[in-house]
Amino acid sequence: MLVLSRKTDESIVIGDDITIKIISIEKGVVKLGIDAPKSVSIVRNELLEDVKDANIASSKDTELNDLTMLSAIIKK
Repeated sequence: MLVLSRKTDESIVIGDDITIKIISIEKGVVKLGIDAPKSVSIVRNELLEDVKDANIASSKDTELNDLTMLSAIIKK
């Protein structure tokens, strides 16, 4: 992992076409501006974690339902 220090209005360039600019720093919160091609997906990590957790929970529910249905079939 590369760790950089930047001040307000300073930027970081990634590759040829992605620029991350520090917009503001207030009360421990950093606001970033990201300029990237539309083909580049930009998603907050916590949203990815929420989706992953929801998928795991849904998978467990499906497995439980499948097992319940299988058990009901076997009992017949």
